[in-house]
Amino acid sequence: MELSLRRAQNILLNEGRTRRLMKVASLQLVLHTAILAIAFNTAGRAADDKVTAAVSKHDLQAKMDYCKTCHGLSGRGFRGYYAIPRLAGQQTNYIENQLRAFAEHRRTNNIMFNVSHDMTPAMLTALATSFHDLNPKPLGGAPKELVATGKKIYEEGIPNADVPACATCHGPEAKGDGEFPRLAGQLHEYIFNKLTNWTKERGQDPAKPDTSAVMQPIAHGLTESQIKAVAAYVSYLE
Repeated sequence: MELSLRRAQNILLNEGRTRRLMKVASLQLVLHTAILAIAFNTAGRAADDKVTAAVSKHDLQAKMDYCKTCHGLSGRGFRGYYAIPRLAGQQTNYIENQLRAFAEHRRTNNIMFNVSHDMTPAMLTALATSFHDLNPKPLGGAPKELVATGKKIYEEGIPNADVPACATCHGPEAKGDGEFPRLAGQLHEYIFNKLTNWTKERGQDPAKPDTSAVMQPIAHGLTESQIKAVAAYVSYLE
């Protein structure tokens, strides 16, 4: 009888010890999982910080200065042998998309391919953001007698040619939205050149069309005189 009692006590003690060990093991597992979670979160934050810090102020300024060599003081555009577009105030999404389009040959321009194809995602974003934050005065220079006609087309479109109002996508002040570019302050010669030669530069890869391909039927629906008028109007907007 006494032996059975001792055996029962030993069994109970062993069961209690087993439960304690299991509880400790469970707590250790929870703690280990928590430590791993913290480690992964920390690593994730570190990776994000690394991406953010991937472009130094020095490198960004150097790239900005390089771009301004062609795109003009404060990125407001430049009139040389041919018009080079204003980048100041441009939508960041649009700049990033177009730089990728140049790099991927979705938009054809040999000079811009050389500029963009080796640009890191971090530099691309930093550059687009920096130009977006600039807001110099427009260069102007377009024939002012065309402004009134251009304003009407911009705000109302040309219904009988199935050309919608430009303001529908580019905004009432022509400042753009997301991947729809800012037109305000853009060099009028540049706008004219792009719209009259749309298919020669855009949509070169049918399998990966540039998002701006939506403009193709609109560009084709405008006459050269209408394009000149719209370009004149938006070129004076700030």
